[in-house]
Amino acid sequence: MHYIIGLGNPGEKYEGSRHNTGRIIAEAFCKKEKFPEFKVDKKLKALVSEGKIGKEKVEVILPETFMNKSGLSLKPVITSKKKAQFLVVMYDDLDLALGTFKISFNRGSGGHRGVESIVRTLKTKEFVRIRAGISSATPKGKVKKPIGEKKVVDFIIGDFKPKELEVLKKVSKNIHEALEMIVAEGYQKAMSVYN
Repeated sequence: MHYIIGLGNPGEKYEGSRHNTGRIIAEAFCKKEKFPEFKVDKKLKALVSEGKIGKEKVEVILPETFMNKSGLSLKPVITSKKKAQFLVVMYDDLDLALGTFKISFNRGSGGHRGVESIVRTLKTKEFVRIRAGISSATPKGKVKKPIGEKKVVDFIIGDFKPKELEVLKKVSKNIHEALEMIVAEGYQKAMSVYN
């Protein structure tokens, strides 16, 4: 079984926010793969949908805890380091430009509270991450991040503009293909193709 986690905050207030990028991409993935509707899983404190990619079983989990408690939704399912290697965590990254993404394995959290919570709860860094960029960039591709804690917070919990959502939709397609490759052929292959 592969586990795909879309990080974000629950509730309508945060639905279209940049901080919900992982969740938005996970929902689009389920729709495209024709997975069943998300159901509430009280044990996981999450919304869950299960399906298959080829012969492989995939469970998509959207934690219904707040971002900094995301790990709680995984504790009941990721019960060993071996299982953690079949975990893919998708989330927003301020250090990457909108429209870009990076796949990594066994890395630090980069200060992302949702990832910190998962590392703390599972007691391992050995899982796959897909970081989707949310920052704007110059025409030459240099990332322009907001500066100062308040500006950063306002930016990440702020909503995507319609134009930005179009860019996110495009990158979602590539992430979707990368997810299929991770499930079918392993993250190393996906990293060599998409990074």
